[in-house]
Amino acid sequence: MKTKADILEGKIRKLFNKGCVKYDLLEDGDKILIAVSGGKDSLELVRLLSQRAKIYKPHIQVEAAHIIMDNIPYETDRSYIQQFCEEQGTPLHILHSSFQDSTDERKTRCFLCSWNRRKTLFEFAVQNGFNKIALGHHMDDILTTYLMNVTFEGSSQTMTPKLQMQHYPITIIRPLCMVHEHLLSNIAQELGFAKQKTPCPYEETTQRAAMNNILHKLEEINKEARYSIWNALKL
Repeated sequence: MKTKADILEGKIRKLFNKGCVKYDLLEDGDKILIAVSGGKDSLELVRLLSQRAKIYKPHIQVEAAHIIMDNIPYETDRSYIQQFCEEQGTPLHILHSSFQDSTDERKTRCFLCSWNRRKTLFEFAVQNGFNKIALGHHMDDILTTYLMNVTFEGSSQTMTPKLQMQHYPITIIRPLCMVHEHLLSNIAQELGFAKQKTPCPYEETTQRAAMNNILHKLEEINKEARYSIWNALKL
């Protein structure tokens, strides 16, 4: 008899496979670097891609990277992340980065941290022969980003399932692009994923949390709202 975790995993894997096929995210010969924050989304992405790497076609190779910002007072359980990746048979690289505060008031610490994380990740990927970087953004992240950009920037842009970088020979992929956040939260609870020890004190969540609530309100009005918005994006 299937457990609750088995049923959840089946739903997640179906959406994961659907996204990978629809947006042509995995190709034979790919060497993929998974960005691992230690949160539920990136941990589940490690599980899924590690399992996918055991399938013969398309043949892919996966490794993971966790970035530590040396000048930000937050803490992740590195030993847990290391153990988690080892259990999946996926090598983990611990990278270090930092940044200096900008005199430009428009550049927040969150922006600077994110920019330097990405730069460190891209440079490591290029230097070590990776052609793709996998990020753990799910459908709710993509829809919420769209709502934020429409509301605050007057732009209809959002994160895309697949993006070729202009200044690096790297393609960004988001294999969880069609997976709902509540499924990831539930599987993390069922499988006992460890949470980050101390969250970042500078994390800007107010606007994103508000937009996430709006997404849920829209779903209360129309249970198919997320799919209507997704189709409107024409990703």
